[in-house]
Amino acid sequence: MIESFHIAELASNVQAGKLSASEVAKDVISRIERHNGRLHALLHAEPDRILAQARAIDEKRARGEVLGPLAGVPVAIKDAICTEGETTTAGSKILSGYAPPYDATVIARLRGADAILTGKANMDEFAMGSSTENSGYGPTKNPWDETRTPGGSSGGSAVAVAARIALGALGSDTGGSIRQPASLTGTVGVKPTYGRVSRYGLIAFASSLDQIGPFATDIRGSARLLEVIAGHDPHDATSLNVPTASYEAACGATIKGLRIGIPEEYFADGLSDDVARSVRAALAKLESEGCVLRPIKLPHTRYAVATYYVIATAEASSNLARFDGVRYGLRAPAQSLAELYGATRDAGFGKEVKRRILLGTFVLSAGYYDAYYLRAQKMRTLIRRDFDAAFAEVDVVASPTAPTTAFRLGEKANDPLAMYLSDIYTLPASLAGVPALSVPCERGQDGLPVGLQLVAPALQESKLFTIASAIENHYAPTFPPEVR
Repeated sequence: MIESFHIAELASNVQAGKLSASEVAKDVISRIERHNGRLHALLHAEPDRILAQARAIDEKRARGEVLGPLAGVPVAIKDAICTEGETTTAGSKILSGYAPPYDATVIARLRGADAILTGKANMDEFAMGSSTENSGYGPTKNPWDETRTPGGSSGGSAVAVAARIALGALGSDTGGSIRQPASLTGTVGVKPTYGRVSRYGLIAFASSLDQIGPFATDIRGSARLLEVIAGHDPHDATSLNVPTASYEAACGATIKGLRIGIPEEYFADGLSDDVARSVRAALAKLESEGCVLRPIKLPHTRYAVATYYVIATAEASSNLARFDGVRYGLRAPAQSLAELYGATRDAGFGKEVKRRILLGTFVLSAGYYDAYYLRAQKMRTLIRRDFDAAFAEVDVVASPTAPTTAFRLGEKANDPLAMYLSDIYTLPASLAGVPALSVPCERGQDGLPVGLQLVAPALQESKLFTIASAIENHYAPTFPPEVR
């Protein structure tokens, strides 16, 4: 049933009483039972909790109350986002069994919009990874080809949407963790402007980069989700106190005359011919509709990977210090406090998390701070200035989202640098703090999804939805035949 709808259509049917939220919930539970054991998209899903939410929505309508914009819409939640009383582990064994005593702000807003929260989605541990293979609870599989990765770190959220276990999902994007899995699974993924969406209740990886954003089956649905979760939050000191636009209204607006910058650095060595062909074909369609394509340069792009992995690991080494076995989560047996810290972290953290903590501690250490961390912050400024210069000439920047289609599970597991390069096109926008979106275009010759990335100036998400909806007109949203 739910596979026949997008978010706006389903919400309209529930609001009008043509479909009950309870019917939706039962179908969601059925789809979870049929597909989740194989795909491992959700780590935690409680049928009784799903049904209780649906009954409350139906009772609200029966009382004559107006239902919210996500009435009855099933939404999966990345396991790094706190949900009151529901297990939230950030994909790590060190938080096994942890149930937060509060909802993240975005969760409260979803509940207020009458969404049905379907469960917690698998992820790379503490959002550190690009394939969801670093989860402490096993990898997620791509429903387009179950031998391949769905990307990461929000791979479970992306697969929940791709497999129609949910019609929308929340992920978090630090360096591409929404956009890259959206590209690899054929879904829509949005990283908003830094500060546009509250981070209150998000288990932190790198605080100056992390941003919560939506996945959806279509552009309009992603716009509606962002409208619901965006806005100022006094609980988050980085939250921007600025008005939010009607993103859904931007879908379908004219694109004639819009200037699209094509960065030469994003169409260089490392980009597969298949992805390049698909992205250029989509850009040609935009040009035929009146957009102006302009070549641009983002010269400091080549430093983005190095810059990101200094800044992000430095912030991670600080943020993860709180996981010590004392206050919550895993506690290893020990005879002293120092032994408790070491034993708990050794047992609870995975290999990639340990690697990044060590890297971050090193670049912040005495004698190396200026050589690494300070220099990376200066390079971050130059990357931001590249975008400022580009946006003086164009309205948006367009590029591939990822350099390849979905790679095979295990293919890059023992080569951290190759894995890090999976995010080479998404990292610059994260470092600059500007909004970006991945929209599906023509699938590759291998039949796997390809995403086109759009990047806009800060707080101009509406431009992304306008152009992305024009692309979507040429490439109707599809989902894997194995999960129909």
